Amino acid sequence: MSEAINKKRRQFGVMSFTQVMHYRLPLAGVVSILHRVSGALMFFLLPFILYLLDKSLTSEISFEYFRGFTSNWFVKLVILALSWAYLHHFCAGIRHLFMDLHMGLDKNSGRKTSVAVFAVSLPLAALVGLKLFGVF
Repeated sequence: MSEAINKKRRQFGVMSFTQVMHYRLPLAGVVSILHRVSGALMFFLLPFILYLLDKSLTSEISFEYFRGFTSNWFVKLVILALSWAYLHHFCAGIRHLFMDLHMGLDKNSGRKTSVAVFAVSLPLAALVGLKLFGVF
């Protein structure tokens, strides 16, 4: 009886920052976090995008100015990041809609749908990047 009382059990509680850095998330968790990050990125940059759209539609001169502005490589990277955010958020959103219908909730199918999100969104973002940087 005394052995059961004195037995050291693992304590669960709040993880420290050093423990969090070594924690390995499952792929479904990575997709979920990136879904939130992509949504936040789109939300915070939406006013900037709408401002650029508004200014580019005022005249032909402003359109040509913003056309030259978007030819900068850094601006193209920002556009590529926004394109990735949209594509990933869309694909992960479809995954979450299926999960709301109680489809794909077990561990195995969750991993498969996570791989599917990456398998669809990353090649599409790569195609956008190739088109953006003038490969085709």
